[in-house]
Amino acid sequence: MKKYTPAELAKLFDHTALKAETTAAQIGVLCDEAARLGTAAVCVNAVWIPLAAKLLKDTKVMPITVVGFPLGANGTESKCFEAKDAIAKGAREIDMVLSVGELKSGAGDKARADVVAVKKACGAVPLKVIFETSLMTAEEIANVTKWCAEDGIDFVKTSTGFGSRGASLDDIRIMKESISSVKGSKTKIKASGGIRNLEQTLSLIAAGADRIGASATVSIINELSGGAADKKQGY
Repeated sequence: MKKYTPAELAKLFDHTALKAETTAAQIGVLCDEAARLGTAAVCVNAVWIPLAAKLLKDTKVMPITVVGFPLGANGTESKCFEAKDAIAKGAREIDMVLSVGELKSGAGDKARADVVAVKKACGAVPLKVIFETSLMTAEEIANVTKWCAEDGIDFVKTSTGFGSRGASLDDIRIMKESISSVKGSKTKIKASGGIRNLEQTLSLIAAGADRIGASATVSIINELSGGAADKKQGY
């Protein structure tokens, strides 16, 4: 398993606060922590994108948001509007939720078209597709990952954090194998949901995760740094 410095590991994190009750003050703490640690991004609900963009303006940390969240049951037009609006207000990546209900109804073509439409709406801004793997079979995870790779989706992502479970090693392995089956694919993997400690984080990365979405970023980096990153999280 690869060894990381705290700074190297922090760059793989989307430091996240997506609870409904999250306050402006907590977004301020989130952004401060992300800037101090040097994470890849902060992931917040869309209402907080203008604030996050302002607070992170002079840093390398990206403000990112979620659309069709957390159920994926919005119409395509709504998801596209959400994505465009968030980008206009400063979002630098978009994480969208797959239409899992349509997929499980046998309408995988509609779920796929939904993703493609949002990808188009994002333009040059990277798109991550959230699966909610707790609701999907291994075959469904493999199939959706494959067509995301075929359609040039930037990331596939395991979970919203609101499902019955979060990321698992099996999820990541299935995704990695499916991406590898698509010649020339550059699709990456984001593990999210229930990631609480360093051992779990490193195992997911070793299995193939390129990005980690977590609210426990500070405590995870603190495990690696031996206390240097310690600071009370405000969310």
